[in-house]
Amino acid sequence: MKAVRYHDYGDSSALELVDVPTPQPGPGQVLVKVTATSFNPADAMLRAGHLSEMLPLELPHVPGVDVSGTVCAVGAEVTGVAEGARVVGFLPINAHGASAEYVLAPAEVLALVPEGVDPIDAAALPGVGLTAWQALFEHGALKAGQRVLINGAGGAVGGYAVQYAHQAAAEVTATAGPRSAERVCAHGADHVVDYTTTPVTEGANGPFDLVVNLAPTTPEGADALAALTADGGVFVSATTPPATEPGRGVTVVRMAVRSDAAQLTELLARAAAGTLKIDVADRRPLADLAAVHAEADRGALKGKTVIVP
Repeated sequence: MKAVRYHDYGDSSALELVDVPTPQPGPGQVLVKVTATSFNPADAMLRAGHLSEMLPLELPHVPGVDVSGTVCAVGAEVTGVAEGARVVGFLPINAHGASAEYVLAPAEVLALVPEGVDPIDAAALPGVGLTAWQALFEHGALKAGQRVLINGAGGAVGGYAVQYAHQAAAEVTATAGPRSAERVCAHGADHVVDYTTTPVTEGANGPFDLVVNLAPTTPEGADALAALTADGGVFVSATTPPATEPGRGVTVVRMAVRSDAAQLTELLARAAAGTLKIDVADRRPLADLAAVHAEADRGALKGKTVIVP
């Protein structure tokens, strides 16, 4: 089968398209014929070696934590997933990924793709969609009527966070640049702060019951965001935590996304019903993956990109 992988940590030139043996599923695993995967910033961080101490990889490594595809073989001890099923999932982040024609997946991470959801676009949902859901509801305990600030709403995770928070009947303040402000408004933001012209701490009308930080910030910047959290509120960061404890009963959570097939099933159901928009900016062939990484490294990647073998 064709796969893109790298033999050592490095820049995007480390990625190469090669022929490798098709793996066979072991106990608890299924073999998925890949319809699509997607690029995530974590893929580039792993490739560059920035996470090697926390998440060491078995090299050579195939990137791609999101997968959409069709089950074509089932290992022992697998129940609930059959050959021919259309599935989507968030793979273990340091396992061999879905930038290939076939990938092994733990059966328990997979959700069925419902009618009404494009199987290629579905690959754009797992990692970012689950991150946003877990930030708001698992860690932030967001409830109707609360005020939430989403910093980094113009990014892939932020777009879902705005949609979820709006649908949960929260009052949503979002930060976004001019390029993404219209899309963020369309997702349901009540207030948008243009961080390119106004510091968030000045433009956001706090305090907020929940502050979710999805954008890279300095520790001092995280401190300033945490200061916008109401007494007894929650500050959730998927990036940089505050350098100091904010006090005032504020709960600080530094989160990492985890795979959850039940949550993913719920998100796919919303997409099928038309209440959740899956954002896809571009579709690229597998042979373009190194170029996609290079564009991301330069800050030139324009939105969520799915990769099609």
